[in-house]
Amino acid sequence: MSESISITVNGETRRSTASTIAGLVREIGLKPEKVAVEHNGEIAPRSTLEDVPLKDGDQLEIVHFVGGG
Repeated sequence: MSESISITVNGETRRSTASTIAGLVREIGLKPEKVAVEHNGEIAPRSTLEDVPLKDGDQLEIVHFVGGG
C-alpha cells in the first residue's frame, strides 16, 4: 500500500497516494496529456509528468484544457 502525502493542488490541501505528477493527475480524473502543471513554482513539461516524483508538502497548480467551439 502506498503512503499518503499531503500536497496543495490549486490552493487546496489534499492527501494523495500518487507517486508522480501524472499519477496525481489521473487520481483527480484528468488526463496527463491534457493538462499544464506548475510544480513548486516551476512549469513541469508534459513529457516529464510520468517521471516527476511527488513529495509531502509539494504545491501544484493544474490547468486542464477543454475542447469545444
